[in-house]
Amino acid sequence: MSARPDPGTPSPDSSEPAGPPAVPDPADTSGTAGAAERATAGDTGPDPVPAADPAAAPAGAARSGRPQPPPVTRRIPEAGPQAMHKPARGDTSVRDLIWACLILVPVALLIFSVGGSCSFSPGTPAEDAASAPTVDAPARIAEYARGSAFPLRLPDVPFRVNSTDRGPVEGGGTAVRIGFVTPDADFLSLVQTDGSVEGVLATESGSAGRGDGPPTMRGTVQAGGLTWEVYGAEGGEPFRIATLPGRPEVRVLVTGSASDAQFRTLADALVAAAPVAPGGS
Repeated sequence: MSARPDPGTPSPDSSEPAGPPAVPDPADTSGTAGAAERATAGDTGPDPVPAADPAAAPAGAARSGRPQPPPVTRRIPEAGPQAMHKPARGDTSVRDLIWACLILVPVALLIFSVGGSCSFSPGTPAEDAASAPTVDAPARIAEYARGSAFPLRLPDVPFRVNSTDRGPVEGGGTAVRIGFVTPDADFLSLVQTDGSVEGVLATESGSAGRGDGPPTMRGTVQAGGLTWEVYGAEGGEPFRIATLPGRPEVRVLVTGSASDAQFRTLADALVAAAPVAPGGS
């Protein structure tokens, strides 16, 4: 049988109740002095871990032999002139169109004004008779007669007078010219002069300036009761010359692109016209 412990005998494993804490002896200063010495020596705990130096890290890494990326630098933009604003493509197109119109419209008007007096012809260009100017022929003939040495005539024809002129004749004398436009847009020029046949031919044909002599005579025609000598090259505009009756002698020349029938109309009206005496009387 096992022996049970005696309740009255304390067990060796049981602990004694803790007594009051020990009071330090004031005379014992060894502990206090040790603490003071540690405080004075800076023993405040474990040493702190030193912070990493950013500048030292690359140097250490370089010493280790490993390549390091270059340091990142940030570029600060410099102040300078601002770039010009480029207009939108739509704005540019509209502006270019406006400028093109401003340039082309005056050019088109100029071409129209110059070409308005011409009409298309498969052969040679033809001028529009309606655009030719009109001259006050009676007033001009009266003015020329005041300074003329021979009588002048203004034939009454269904043609429009678009020009008058007065000038000298090769070899002496004066010529008075009247230009007519027919309803067919053809032209006739009537020249009245006191110069010679050779002189008026050289002046009106332009041979005097070219120095190649007067045109060659091709024959004669009858018109208005007068005999007209016909000069000029074959196929060219003829120069018809006649002498009016009376004194002083007055020679008349008719040339132009009008038909023979229109020439005869002018010749009949010329002979029938009343002469304007020299000096305007």
